[in-house]
Amino acid sequence: MLDLEFAQASDPGRTRDHNEDYLGHVVPSSPAPLQMQGWLFALADGVGGQDRGEVASRTAVESLIAGFSRAPDGESYFNLLPRLVKAANTKVFETGMATGPGGSSMATTVVTCAFRYDRVVVCHVGDSRCYLIRHRHAEALTRDHTVTSEQVRMGLLTAREASESETRHVLSRSLGNAMFVNVDTRDHQVLPGDVLLLCSDGLHGAVTAGEMADVVFAHNNLEEAVRQLVNVANRKDGSDNISVQLIRIRSVERVGMYRGRPYKLA
Repeated sequence: MLDLEFAQASDPGRTRDHNEDYLGHVVPSSPAPLQMQGWLFALADGVGGQDRGEVASRTAVESLIAGFSRAPDGESYFNLLPRLVKAANTKVFETGMATGPGGSSMATTVVTCAFRYDRVVVCHVGDSRCYLIRHRHAEALTRDHTVTSEQVRMGLLTAREASESETRHVLSRSLGNAMFVNVDTRDHQVLPGDVLLLCSDGLHGAVTAGEMADVVFAHNNLEEAVRQLVNVANRKDGSDNISVQLIRIRSVERVGMYRGRPYKLA
């Protein structure tokens, strides 16, 4: 049976006077919902410089949690998660519009992942990231929705030029800016010992993927690993809010599919 452990933390950083990040999760209460519903983790980073970023991030995560908790048992995550992210976008947009005459320019990034059996589905909008850490190597499972990242993919900038660009944090996609949003969704197999790391740019903007993997490898206790990641980010930069979720896979349940129904593999 799928078994996970997790830890999370959110820190305002060394220069910000408030925290616009927000974290949330859904943990099964018993084996039955574990098999049918699974686990959900979500992290959102309210867009700085716009109105009420902390409201946008909290609204997005709470919308995801509520939608996941109400979802029909056994629904495909590959269909469910992007639908929930789009519903969260609508909720953030409508919340901003309801603030008064002319509304409010409220926006947030979001990265979310859901686990069931031996699979994880990852959805995201913006530049909050998900990494898979396996055998002391960290691989990004998401790609940033920023103007410079799009320019790199089109060959207009090199990766080094993008990393040094003054506009590297300008988002090309976020929740809440418009009624509709495109969502990136990917499905991956997970193995015992894997660690999934979700984070805001306050972490990945200061700490390299290799450094993240080293910290996780050095700390068997996930709570300690989370604290160390936040400390490293603050020591190296600390100019932004820092949020991180670590999810370690203890065991998985291997399944196959027949006519849309899962069956256990030996």
